[in-house]
Amino acid sequence: MSDAPLVLPTLSGRHVQLRAWRDTDVALVQEASHDALIPLVTTVPRTSDEGAALAFIRRQHQRLESGAGYAFAIADLDDCTVGHIGLFPVGSTRASIGYWIGASQRRRGYAADALATLTSWASTLERLDRLELYVEPTNEGSCRVAESAGYQREGLLKAWQRIDGRPRDMFMYAQLTAHARAGAGRS
Repeated sequence: MSDAPLVLPTLSGRHVQLRAWRDTDVALVQEASHDALIPLVTTVPRTSDEGAALAFIRRQHQRLESGAGYAFAIADLDDCTVGHIGLFPVGSTRASIGYWIGASQRRRGYAADALATLTSWASTLERLDRLELYVEPTNEGSCRVAESAGYQREGLLKAWQRIDGRPRDMFMYAQLTAHARAGAGRS
């Protein structure tokens, strides 16, 4: 996004709040460390060690401080952390969104609400024209989440990312921001 520190807003959805990670969120990071996929595709540690979980939380703050992107904890309406969602630059006018929900909190609509909430906010950022998601074809839940938030599947990217040492295909989902949609008709 920039070399300047970013300011992380608190965003409210219908069922979630997107906020800064706190040290008290360590239990969710520890839970996520046991997930079969989350540690393979994110910086969540493969160990439930409290120090490693706290280091993950610190990395989320460092992303903001370095201007590398926005990393939010997803909390339910009781302020219990249920997952993570982030907005990270890809070039100067695009950003990629990644998210995960702890296994004990899945199938409650948190991911869909978090993605819709983040997308609504990110769509207003004038420096961004495009928001992107990359989803493994077998991850039907994430495909439904992306589509429920208005993302369009643009294609299949063959061998797009190595996961656990093996090349994996990814569906690319995208959505134009309000700024890009307003300027798209101009030539």
